[in-house]
Amino acid sequence: MKTRAATPPTSLSPSRAADFMQCPLLYRFRVIDKLPEKPSAAATRGTVVHAVLERLFDAPAAERSAGRARGLVAGEWERLLAKRPELAELFAEDAEDGAQLAQWLTQAEELVERWFTLEDPTRLEPAERELFVEARLESGLRLRGIIDRVDVAPTGEVRIVDYKTGKAPRPEYADGPLFQMKFYALVLWRLRGVLPRRLQLVFLGSGDVLTYDPQESDLRATERKLLALWDAISRATETGDWRPRPGKLCGWCDHQAHCPEFGGTPPPYPLTIQPRLPEPRSAGEVAATEAGD
Repeated sequence: MKTRAATPPTSLSPSRAADFMQCPLLYRFRVIDKLPEKPSAAATRGTVVHAVLERLFDAPAAERSAGRARGLVAGEWERLLAKRPELAELFAEDAEDGAQLAQWLTQAEELVERWFTLEDPTRLEPAERELFVEARLESGLRLRGIIDRVDVAPTGEVRIVDYKTGKAPRPEYADGPLFQMKFYALVLWRLRGVLPRRLQLVFLGSGDVLTYDPQESDLRATERKLLALWDAISRATETGDWRPRPGKLCGWCDHQAHCPEFGGTPPPYPLTIQPRLPEPRSAGEVAATEAGD
């Protein structure tokens, strides 16, 4: 798998924002260096499940059954495999009897079927599915992402829905998934001028639904956080100072060979380093310096 040419970041998505907050060096590896990563069975299953839940709404409401949805899984896997042949390596050791692939497909079918215990697709008519959104803030920062589903009530109220194939986090860890949803809500608000009424996370792995009704103050706070985050990313891009932040997820990182925390060395920084000017001193600091001369 070849790496692409390095370019400075020009926009921010929920995933890349989460990367930087988790570990600035991980962000660099993915966005600046564009280092390849091995395909993940869990992430690939999530892609297939999302595709099934999107495609199911192509059918008339009365035909949106759990059986029909399960029947779409294998076809969506084949469709994805045709686009990304490298995914075949996930089951390369399974070529003889196909047992591993069969189990993986069954797990995807179970996730799809569980969705029917959480929502009734025969009563839903999404306004948008897999909606790509992009908005430029007054600061110039460009935000972008893909929303799984947007529902619009007859009264005009907007609900943003996101499917998660993992388990719901404990309450103390819910801020991460909600940050992603507030990100989407902010982009839609800036694009359409309508404050989403509800944010809904559907966790298929555990059968839980998490909802949150945002206020305008929530989205303004999210915007401030994103601006601060982008300022930190911009500084790191200019100086080349991307520091690792060790944590529990390091064990799953594909880039340990390049990470100083594991004895590795990052590749040469592919962008031109621009020394930053010192921060301007306050009037008090200047006065104190002059007084000491």
